[in-house]
Amino acid sequence: MPLSSQPNPNTMKPSLFPNRRTFLRNTAATAGSIFLPNLLIGQEGGVKKINVAGIGGAGGKGASDVGISAKGANIVAICDVDRERLKQAQQKYPDAKMFESFRDMFEAMGDKIDMCTVSTPDHAHYPAAMEAIKRGKHVCVQKPLVNRIWEANQLHEAAKKKGVKTNMGNQGHTGKGIRFLNQWISEGIVGNVKEIHVWTNRPIWPQGNEAKEKYTPGEVPASLNWESWLAATPQVPYLNGLHPFAWRGHREYGAGAMGDMGCHLLDGPFWSCGLGEPYKMEAECTELTDVSWPKSSHVVFYFKTEKYGEIKLHWYEGSLKPERPAELEADRDWSKIKGGFLLRGDEGVILNTDDYCGSPRLIPSTKMTAFLGGKSPELKLEPALAEGEPQLELIRAIEQDKICGSNFDYSVPLTKLCLFGNLAIANPGKVINWDAAKQESDSADANKLITRAAYRQGWDYSAANV
Repeated sequence: MPLSSQPNPNTMKPSLFPNRRTFLRNTAATAGSIFLPNLLIGQEGGVKKINVAGIGGAGGKGASDVGISAKGANIVAICDVDRERLKQAQQKYPDAKMFESFRDMFEAMGDKIDMCTVSTPDHAHYPAAMEAIKRGKHVCVQKPLVNRIWEANQLHEAAKKKGVKTNMGNQGHTGKGIRFLNQWISEGIVGNVKEIHVWTNRPIWPQGNEAKEKYTPGEVPASLNWESWLAATPQVPYLNGLHPFAWRGHREYGAGAMGDMGCHLLDGPFWSCGLGEPYKMEAECTELTDVSWPKSSHVVFYFKTEKYGEIKLHWYEGSLKPERPAELEADRDWSKIKGGFLLRGDEGVILNTDDYCGSPRLIPSTKMTAFLGGKSPELKLEPALAEGEPQLELIRAIEQDKICGSNFDYSVPLTKLCLFGNLAIANPGKVINWDAAKQESDSADANKLITRAAYRQGWDYSAANV
C-alpha cells in the first residue's frame, strides 16, 4: 500500500499560550453550595468529599491516577493484582482498604465508593468498569477504554443506562492546546482539511517477533495474583513477558502502539475535524504475529466528514513517520520530532510536536506570526475543570454536576478509532470496509476481532445485564 502524501511539522513554544489558573481553582471555594447535588451534602450541611477506589491503583500509571484523585477526594480502597505494590500503597494510604480482586472490593465496600479509577492492563478495563457502572459508580478509565469494539459499544450503552458520569484518562483533552486547535480549525486557519498524518515512536516495549519469543510459560511470581490479572479472559497458564508493563504488545491483553498512544495523538485531529467513524481502512506492517502486535505499522483511514468532505488520515508507529514537510523551516531537525501530527488543509498546515496536542502551530513560523498579528492568542472555549488531570476533572464534574470533556460520548468513538486501526493492522494488505450502522466490516477475519473470542464463565458483562 503506498504511503501517500506526507505533510508537515513544527513545534510551538509553550509561551504562546497564556498562563491561566483553572476554572475550578477560581471557583471551588464558592461554587459548592450552588452546584453540589444533594447526595454530596453532609448531614451538618457541609460538603461531603467523594470516596474513590483505584482499580489497578497501586503501581505505575494507576498509582499516579490515585494520587491525582487524592487531591480532591478520599481514597477509600485500592485494588491491585501485585501484592508488593499493595504493601507500598497501604503505607501511602493507611486508611484505605487493600484488595487483589475488584469484585471482592465491591462486595466488601460497594456502599462506601462513589467513583473508581480504572488503570489495569487493557483487557481488564472492560470488566472492571462494567462492574463499577453496574453498581452506579462514576468511572475514569485509562486509555484505551477497552481493546475490543463490541466492548466499547457495551460500555457506552451501560454508562448511559445507569446515568453515571464518565471520563477517559487522555489528559491532553483537558489542556489549552487542543482547545486552541479546535478553535483555530473552526475559524479556517488551514482552510478545508484534506489530509492528516499522525505518528509515534512507540512501541517502546517488545512487539513483533521479539515479543512472541518472550511470551513463554513460567512460574507465577509470588507477589502476583494471576487469576485476578486475567480478569474476564480465559484461564491460561502464566506467561512471562507480560506483567507489569509489556502486556501492551500482546494481542489478547493489550492494544499495541495504536491503543497506547492513539487516544492521545489522534485526539486533536479527531475533535477538531469531526472525524467520526471511517468508512474504510487499510494497513501495512512488519513482524505481526499470531500473539503480538507488529514492530511497526502504517494505517490509512478514510472519512466522509460533514464539514470537510473526504479526509484521509495516516497513522505511523515504530520506525515509520511522514516525510519531512516542505513547509518546515530549514533549521528544524525533523529526525528529533518523535511523535505528533500534521493537519493539512487547502490553505495551510498545522504541525504539533508532542503527544498531548500541547503545541499546535502553523508552519512555517512566519504564517503563525502573521495569523496572531503580534498578539497572544485568546482562548474562546471554556477551560477544563482540571487541566492535565482527568481524574480530578471527573471529581469536579460530580461535585458541580457537569460533564467531562472526554466523557464516554466522546471517548468511546475516539477509542473505537484506535480499534478500527487495529482491525486493519491485524489484516495487513487488505482494504477493510466498515459499516457504521451494522457495526461490522466486510471482512470475516476482521469481524472476528470485534469482540473477544471467549470470556471466562461468569464474566459475561453487557449493557443488558447491568
